Order: sequence, then structure tokens, then C-alpha cells
Amino acid sequence: MTTIPISFTVNDRDVELSLDPRESLLDVLRERLALTGTKKGCDQGHCGACTVHLDGRRVLSCLTPAVQAAEQHVTTIEGVAGQDGDLHPLQQAFIDNDALQCGYCTPGQIMSGLACIAEGNTTTDDTIREYMSGNVCRCGAYVGIVAAVRQCAHRTEAS
Repeated sequence: MTTIPISFTVNDRDVELSLDPRESLLDVLRERLALTGTKKGCDQGHCGACTVHLDGRRVLSCLTPAVQAAEQHVTTIEGVAGQDGDLHPLQQAFIDNDALQCGYCTPGQIMSGLACIAEGNTTTDDTIREYMSGNVCRCGAYVGIVAAVRQCAHRTEAS
């Protein structure tokens, strides 16, 4: 089997691996780096549970070849909280707004929500819903998810 040596940064930690070019970023994160917060839902890009940030933009890690992360920065849900362990304001907003039930989709929802806020797609609830539509919540916590993103966006704008 041919492998490709790559280096990239995950949650501010430099990583060097030899990868099979067919490995997904999701599998590398979960199986090689033990970052299991990123979830494998459908493994086909339909549910958004595997959403991470690659150089600041959200990607579906199940569809992203890991070699594509070479020389880039990957942020997973484990890299969102503060260095002191304090929750990110969006993580706290999810708690405040009951934006989770079973919690399986929550890491992907938060990563998409962070991108939604960073890109300024929070002008209306409809805009938030549209931007977050690639993330499925089987429990139906959408009202809380939109409220959490809105709450965090308002705090960010006020700062």
C-alpha cells in the first residue's frame, strides 16, 4: 500500500502522519488521533455530524480526503473550548437554549454554527436555518439550535 507523508495542525497541535490517500479526514481524526468528538453519522455527506473546520471553513470530514489537510489547520469540536476549559460561548448557548437532546449531532451543529456566525449568516432566523440546513438533528432540536446560534451571534456582535 502506498502512503503519503503529510503534516498539518489539529487544534493547534502539529501532526505528522503517513496516510493512505483514500483515508477520510474523519477516519484519521477518530481512529488515528483519537478525536472522537467528530461523529460518523451517514458517512456520505448528508447529515453534517462530521463537520470540522479546515483553515477556518466548514467541511464534511467524511467526504474530505485526509491528504487534503496537508499544511492546513483543522479545528474539531475538541479545539473549540478555551485553553482553561471554559466552554465557547456557542457551546454554552446550546446548553442555555436546550439545543440538544441525544447530543450525537451537537459537535457538527456547533462547528457549523461557528462558521455561520463567522461568515455573518445570522441576520434572520430563516438565514440561520438555511445556513445550518446541512446538519440534521434526528431529535428535532432545531428551534433551540437556531436560538443558540442567534444568542451567540448577538453576543459576538455586541463585543
